Amino acid sequence: MKDLAYLNKYFLKYKWRLIPGVIFVIISNYFGILPAKVIREAFDLVKENIDLYKLYNGFDNQQSIYSIFGKSLLYFGALVLVLALIRGIFLFLMRQSIILISRYIEYDLKNEIYQHYQALDFSFFRKNNTGDLMNRATEDVNQVRNYLGPAIMYTINTVTLSIMIIYAMYDVNPTLATYALLPIPIIMVIILFINKVINQRSTRIQAQLSKLSNFVQETFSGIRVIKTYTQETGKIDEFKKESEVYRNTTLDLVRVQAIFFPLIIFLVGFSTIITVYVGGLEVNKGTITAGNIAEFIIYVNQLTFPALALAWVTSLIQRAAASQKRINEFLNTKSEIVNGSVVKDIVGNIELKNVSFTYPETRIKALDNINLTIPAGQTVAIIGKTGSGKSTLANLLLRMYDVDSGSLAYQGTDIKDYDYISLREQIGFVPQNVFLFSDTIANNIAFGLDKYTAEQVEWAAKQAAVYENIMGFEEGFHTHIGERGITLSGGQKQRVSIARALIKNPNFLIFDDCLSAVDTKTEEEILHNLSKIMKDKTSIFIAHRISTIKNADHIIVLDNGKVIEEGNHESLLALNGEYADLYDKQLLQAQE
Repeated sequence: MKDLAYLNKYFLKYKWRLIPGVIFVIISNYFGILPAKVIREAFDLVKENIDLYKLYNGFDNQQSIYSIFGKSLLYFGALVLVLALIRGIFLFLMRQSIILISRYIEYDLKNEIYQHYQALDFSFFRKNNTGDLMNRATEDVNQVRNYLGPAIMYTINTVTLSIMIIYAMYDVNPTLATYALLPIPIIMVIILFINKVINQRSTRIQAQLSKLSNFVQETFSGIRVIKTYTQETGKIDEFKKESEVYRNTTLDLVRVQAIFFPLIIFLVGFSTIITVYVGGLEVNKGTITAGNIAEFIIYVNQLTFPALALAWVTSLIQRAAASQKRINEFLNTKSEIVNGSVVKDIVGNIELKNVSFTYPETRIKALDNINLTIPAGQTVAIIGKTGSGKSTLANLLLRMYDVDSGSLAYQGTDIKDYDYISLREQIGFVPQNVFLFSDTIANNIAFGLDKYTAEQVEWAAKQAAVYENIMGFEEGFHTHIGERGITLSGGQKQRVSIARALIKNPNFLIFDDCLSAVDTKTEEEILHNLSKIMKDKTSIFIAHRISTIKNADHIIVLDNGKVIEEGNHESLLALNGEYADLYDKQLLQAQE
């Protein structure tokens, strides 16, 4: 239960809803055991009145005895129905209290998980699969809810009902009660033994379900590639294999439960046999009546529900514990990026001193002893081959990662001292891999704003040279785009992403190779617009094409994480080095 102890804070939060639920459980169980006493009285009444009826055989009073006997049975029958009705009312109130709490806690837990995911750093999401993250926030939480609702409710119900029944049994006849309860220790030993097995198999089920969810999520995300390479059959076969593993893992648990439940029922049935046999002996001794045997049989059969509930609840708790353990693993994960407290305007004057960085997931060194100064109001360009460290530099400037060594400062203040939320709000970033949400084009452009006007969205779209494309759609800016913007072309997605950065009107812009999918004419139009927008503002262009960055104030050439050349376009051409070589190759390709 140590993993489930994490949920105790929620029980404290909703204690004033839980306490009435427990009271309703106790009251409903009290009215649940009263019918046994009524039936005992009725059973003894039947026996006594049958003897009395036979005794008055041939007398006129015999019919009166029969009439009184019939009315008494009707009274006892009505009393049992009334008690059942009262119990039903409190059972309803019990479910409304405790099951309702489980839904409230489920809501809180899902929100806590989602908020925690949002607070974790970028490297966390590179290490973990999307399907697994989703499964822990959905299926695992659902398993935990079964503990919070049904398991808690039936546990309280089982304990209170068992205590009341056992007390009532010993109150009638201690000897008969002892014999009737002999199978109980055996049941407890079986439950303790099987608990561990259920927990282990439940953990394996949840882990395989996460793997299956991730496979499906990845398949749907890459459906275009799958269809292009005609790998549908191969993916179907892989899914069958993963599903078969999940099926077999689940069946392992079902097999344990298939033995568990019938065994519990057998032991309860065996208890009934003992009750009848020992009860008969006690009747012969005169210590109890025949009605007491009927009462005991009802008690023993009422113990069937706690025994079955105990088996079922055990399974629920073990599965919930396995799920909560997986949830706790993530909730206990702390972000490696510790937030600072400095909040001030970012205008430029960025300085990197001896900055080195290695990706923690792959141990690949992306930057090696970088020294760089970006004055306020300048346009700086970074160019280099694939894997030279350009995008890594952008991630460090946004503080998606912290540098391994050296320092990165904005206006003389180390980036680690800044409140990174405030920092990122002031930066317009256009990533290399564009991500658009399944929403309207207008909402995608205005994603970084809490409030916006149609005029702002249209202005940003015009500056990004995507306005005409958007107006060509039947619903214009209200056009819903598919998942990840699948209904747009690569160039359109890049320009929508640029518009998303421009609408924030930031003091500092980072463009990470965001014009690679647009034609040269559109590129020139966008760069012309950006030159006016970013006048006296700081901007960084990361690109592969020299045409994108040739007008920058300062150009940096990276190779294997190191700065090998820097200067403006003309001075770098004069060096006749790596930059000049790239320029010649791209010029040759353009002529071809």
